[in-house]
Amino acid sequence: MNQQFRGRDAPTNVLTFNYEALPQACADLVLCLPVLQKEAREQKKSVSDHFLHMALHGTLHALGFDHQTESEALTMEAHERQLLARFGIADPYRGG
Repeated sequence: MNQQFRGRDAPTNVLTFNYEALPQACADLVLCLPVLQKEAREQKKSVSDHFLHMALHGTLHALGFDHQTESEALTMEAHERQLLARFGIADPYRGG
């Protein structure tokens, strides 16, 4: 699907398909469990925590956020940190 819809010949963890223009978010999220499981192992995270992170990440894309520039990435990551903290999930971007 990543190749078909984004022109990238590699698996991805989440794809967001928007159907409505903002301010209403109407989208489908496609999460790839094998990729999420592999990433969680590599990052020493639980699969459930990583799954929630990527579901929130995809939802933020549906709400118009992106990470194409450093400024966009910092904004999006700040939202992710704040949302994940509400679930007791550690900052996924901290080093180490």
